[in-house]
Amino acid sequence: MATRSLSKISQRVLAAGLISVSHCSLADEAVTTPSQFQSMESIATLNAAEAEQAAAAEQDSTPWALRVDIGWDSKYLSEGRNNLPDSGIFWLNAAAQYGNLTTYALVGRADNSAYTEWNIGLEYALSVSEHLDANIGYQRIESFSDGRSQDNELFAEIAYNRLPWLVPAISYVYSTEAAGYFVEASLHSNWPLSERFTLTPYIIQGFDFKYITPDHNGRNHLQFGLEAHYQLTANIELYGHLSHSLAQSDIIREAQANGDLSSQDQTYAGLHLVMNF
Repeated sequence: MATRSLSKISQRVLAAGLISVSHCSLADEAVTTPSQFQSMESIATLNAAEAEQAAAAEQDSTPWALRVDIGWDSKYLSEGRNNLPDSGIFWLNAAAQYGNLTTYALVGRADNSAYTEWNIGLEYALSVSEHLDANIGYQRIESFSDGRSQDNELFAEIAYNRLPWLVPAISYVYSTEAAGYFVEASLHSNWPLSERFTLTPYIIQGFDFKYITPDHNGRNHLQFGLEAHYQLTANIELYGHLSHSLAQSDIIREAQANGDLSSQDQTYAGLHLVMNF
């Protein structure tokens, strides 16, 4: 079974981008006469500015954040391959962030077969420039089915976010078990339809270099789809996606070597509830 690389591009539900809780302040209102209105307005403006500065200072002084994600995918798809042909998969992830450092633990459980997977990792976020963000990290993978398998992965990603409607990114993951690496180049386009609802079409091109198949290198799969984000409350978000993956030379050659001449293209969907604390 192919090991799942945790794509920091397509989902961002594990470690990067933990949502900070905004701080709100309330001011008491008092009845004023017309002659007092102008001076009170100036004081209120000053108080509002001071409150905003205090909220910003409070946010800076409390760098902790916690994110919990509960979700289900109709297929367990990674690197363009369906890892559980007869089953979907449930996911539970908890990520704790302190400043730029995030630690996370993810468990996946197949809904119609005996398969369990654990991912435990660390990630460090880097601000390269005003519009260029990057992260690097490590994760340990343990999976249990008929037997037990494990892997150690090093990963990195860089994204350019100057234009929200066109965000290019490149991710890299290296497997110590396979002694190979996998690269994804992506484009995401964020379109807020309201204050709460955002649609994000995306496209990803994957390249395999002995990460999955030791005998084939190069183009692996082309995936595209639509993500939807709905902000239920200030701290709770509903996330869903519909995705289609087109098999390319690496996947096709692997299937043919195993005597499988059927189409390797895949379509799947998922729904997640994300809570930020």
